[in-house]
Formats: sequence, structure tokens, C-alpha cells
Amino acid sequence: MNKNIFLFSVDLEDVREGVLNGESYKDRVVLNTLKYLDWLNKNNFKCTFFVVGTVAVKYPDLIKEIINKGHEIACHSYNHDSLDKQTPSSFKQDIEQNINALLKNGASEVVGFRAPRFSLTPNTSWAHDVLNNAGIKYSSSVLPAKNPLYGWGGFGFTPKKMPNGIIEIPITVDKFGPLTVPFAGGIYFRCLPFIFIKNSFKKNFAINNPVLSYFHPYDLDSDQEKFMHAGIDNNKIYNFLMYYNRKNMLKRLDSILELGVEIKPYAAYVKNLPV
Repeated sequence: MNKNIFLFSVDLEDVREGVLNGESYKDRVVLNTLKYLDWLNKNNFKCTFFVVGTVAVKYPDLIKEIINKGHEIACHSYNHDSLDKQTPSSFKQDIEQNINALLKNGASEVVGFRAPRFSLTPNTSWAHDVLNNAGIKYSSSVLPAKNPLYGWGGFGFTPKKMPNGIIEIPITVDKFGPLTVPFAGGIYFRCLPFIFIKNSFKKNFAINNPVLSYFHPYDLDSDQEKFMHAGIDNNKIYNFLMYYNRKNMLKRLDSILELGVEIKPYAAYVKNLPV
């Protein structure tokens, strides 16, 4: 059995949502998602797409294409609202809408969830009960480190079965100088020195830990129009990093494949966990 498990995943969202006059910019979601599908098909891998409900409603044919290619569809909330912006009641409605949108557009079952911006923290851990009641089996919503936005520093770095039965799989992190970062995801994967990223993969594989990642349609889009992205408080440096090195994203992923990795859907991984 291949021990180098790379839990590659795509957070399927429309980055224009939340941007002032966002709909005036070109729609790039389908084009970029198809690039991921082509890359996965070329390498004969299946993965998990964590899908925002509004995106499923807007692009039903894309969701069907993902499913037809054999990939897992999981929840990423209905409106991409962080958990701390919600209550247990509003989140219950959100997750039900999310699941219904995915089922309506072709998913046969929905058992996974990822919180927007990894916003599951000790203060929002009530979400596990809501997820359990909605039929969700696993979550990948915790950043197990201190972070400027969200983080659960004391959670630990391996999957845990929560008291209500939900399995929480924290995103993989490593130390980069004084910072603890999710090196295999999105902006970090594009911007950090690649020798550090590759060595972090090797360190985890050496102790039989999977590496969890997250990417977005825009992460490989070097032709996207420039605008100020939502949720970064008009910080020009952060916005610059949102665009940095997108052209080399797939090339970096190809280099990770040279480590002899196995990409699989999260649900398939969870089935074999001893927790």
C-alpha cells in the first residue's frame, strides 16, 4: 500500500462573490475547474471537491461533470460565510441548503464538509453537532495552529473522532521560521520556497502522515483580471500574493507527484482510519 497519501482537494467557489461589482469581471470558474479535472484525469487520480452551494446552483453542468469523472462532492457551506459569522441555527439552515443543492445537481450522497477559511475553532466547535445531525461523517475544517484569521492551536495534527462521532481531519501544517503554515494549500503552495514545500511533504510521508491540501479555481489562473479580493481588508500585499506564481501551480503539483504520491477522495481515506 502506498503510504504517501496526498489528500489533494479543490474548494470550489467563485472568487468574485463578495467583491464589489464582482459580476462585472469575467467568469473563470468553469474554465479553471476543467483544468484541474484534466490534470487529475491525466494522472488517473480522484479527489474531493468541497463545493459552495451557490456555485452548484450556478454551474449544475460542472457539478455533473465532476461527478461523472468519479470525484467526491462535499460541502463548503452555501454562501461561503465563516462559522463565526453564523449561529447554530443559521448554520443548520446553511448546511441543509448546501447539501440539498449538491444532491439536486447530481451528488448521490454528501458526507464531507470544509468550513470557509478553516473557521472551525474552539469558539465554533458547536458546528460538529450541527454537521452530525445533518448526516455529515467527516470534516476538514481546522487549522491546527495560531493564524491571523482562524486557528485551533491545541487541536493536534492528526485526525480525531469528536465526541459526537464526526471525524475531524486537520489541515497539514509545518514550521516556516516563526510561522506555522498550511504549506500544501493555495497561496502558501504557490508563494513559499518550493524546496521547503517538498521537504515538508517528505517529512510527513516519512512518518506515514497524509498531506492535506486545498486549492481554488483561481490558484492556477494566470489570466484572471486584477481586482481587490474580498476578506483581506484592502491589503495590497495580500492581494499581490493572491495572484503570485499562479502560472507555476500545476508545475509544482507535477513535481510533488514525483514523490510517488497517491491522491484519493477524503471519504475513501476516512473509511480506513483507525479512529
